[in-house]
Amino acid sequence: MATPATERPLIVWAVSDGRAGIEAQVTGLAGAVAARRKAKVVVKRIGWKGRIGRLPWWLNLLPKRFLSSESEIAPPWPDVWIAAGRATLPLSLRIKGWSGGQAYVVQIQDPRLPPSKFDLVIPPKHDRLAGDNVFPIIGSPGRVNADRLDGDLARFKDVLGPLPRPRVAVVIGGKSKAHDLSPVRAAAMAREIELPVTEEGGSVMITFTRRTPPQAQAILASRLRHLPGVIWDGTGDNPYFAYLAAADYILVTEDSTNLATDAASTGKPVFILKMDGESLKLRRFHEDLERIGAARPMGDAFHSWTYEPLAETDRAAAEVLARYDAWKAKG
Repeated sequence: MATPATERPLIVWAVSDGRAGIEAQVTGLAGAVAARRKAKVVVKRIGWKGRIGRLPWWLNLLPKRFLSSESEIAPPWPDVWIAAGRATLPLSLRIKGWSGGQAYVVQIQDPRLPPSKFDLVIPPKHDRLAGDNVFPIIGSPGRVNADRLDGDLARFKDVLGPLPRPRVAVVIGGKSKAHDLSPVRAAAMAREIELPVTEEGGSVMITFTRRTPPQAQAILASRLRHLPGVIWDGTGDNPYFAYLAAADYILVTEDSTNLATDAASTGKPVFILKMDGESLKLRRFHEDLERIGAARPMGDAFHSWTYEPLAETDRAAAEVLARYDAWKAKG
């Protein structure tokens, strides 16, 4: 339902601790809300004074006192509060009271708390969280949409346009609680990527994340540098979305929900690269992607297929607005 032009825009705060993966989720969902309803999105990156940020979040009993000055969590309060990450929980639990009941509180991911403490919880489906105010989605909210892909592809057309097809986007994650990328695995991964690209006469577009171990990054870069293509070294404009837009195939490591969700949002064939380690939750997530036809494990050859691009961020945004409108109507 569109907001009449005479009404003021919704004020939507996208709140995180500023880590790239977490911020991408809150800004992605907030942006999708703004695409559906006249809204002003304000990005908030919270930080904590001293050692308070190292303590369990539930020991942070006076969060306003310990917020860093750069956090800017102060009135006027938003209409919709969208937050993600453990660091935001002391604030998400209190914003309703601070705002006099005027802020609608949306928490992304499983907060490991009763969902009733929030207005709406949007966890990944593979967390298996359920409840009246729980709206599970496949993967995580993200920033991939047609406008962003087209715009970034246009910015990098001089670099990516001449690359031979098939163009293969390779997105490498790294160390997490469940996964790692050792030098041995990195060398094997380079071989897995090199063989089918060479066989098909294609090119690579490689990017790493902040979590990629330096030694693994160096091995992958050195062993794949001879292939036609580009390897982003972290300087200049980030070509991540342009790579996704230009790709015929997308390869992502298995450690990240965000990376695979972004890839599956393009409608391109997605191949999952194995890493060191194991995660039951992420295995469920990859099974969900396989079930809808978006992704398959990386093998020794590329092959094409089609599927409906994943649009979970837009679906979640529609749910946020529908529930917000119902909440406002109750007064």
